[in-house]
This record gives sequence, structure tokens and C-alpha cells, in this order.
Amino acid sequence: MTEKISEDQVKHVAELAKLKIADDQLPYFTTQLDQIIGLFETLSEVDTDGVEPTSSVTDQINVMRDDIAENWHQRQALLDNAPDTADGYIRVPTIIDESGDNE
Repeated sequence: MTEKISEDQVKHVAELAKLKIADDQLPYFTTQLDQIIGLFETLSEVDTDGVEPTSSVTDQINVMRDDIAENWHQRQALLDNAPDTADGYIRVPTIIDESGDNE
């Protein structure tokens, strides 16, 4: 199998995703991503002539409910139940820190 992705590209993608990959893990992930790309190339070989485009595989249409705040009158009870609050909002831990302080 010819390589479709290089270790440098895997490093770049890992950096974009803020993932740390050890040098000894790099060949493993490069092979895995190479195989995934190969699967997509295999799918592109499937003959889809005459197949109608599909946006949904079910016959259900618009099954979502209206976005209505139903608990607004219980706001304080909800906040009292949260582990940490500030200024009327629930505080949650930072997941993505783009400040650069933790690099």
C-alpha cells in the first residue's frame, strides 16, 4: 500500500487538535490514518449512478420540538442545584484554553 499521509501531516493534525503524540506512537497513528483514507478511497469507487441523493435515511420529518425555555420560572432552583455559579450562570471548567498559558 502506498502511503497517503506522512508523519509530518499526522503531527500537524495532532497539533491542530491539541493532541500530544509521542514519537514512538507516530508510526502507529500514521498507519491508522493512512488506512482510514484508504477506506474513503474505496468508497469513492462505488458506482452511485442512478442513486438519488439522500439527506435522511428515515421518513420522519421535523421531529424536533420548539426551543422553548420551560424551566425559566425555576431558574434559582436550577442555579442552587449547580456545583458552581457566577452572575446568574452555571460555571463550568475551561475545556479549550486559547490563551497560550498552558502550553
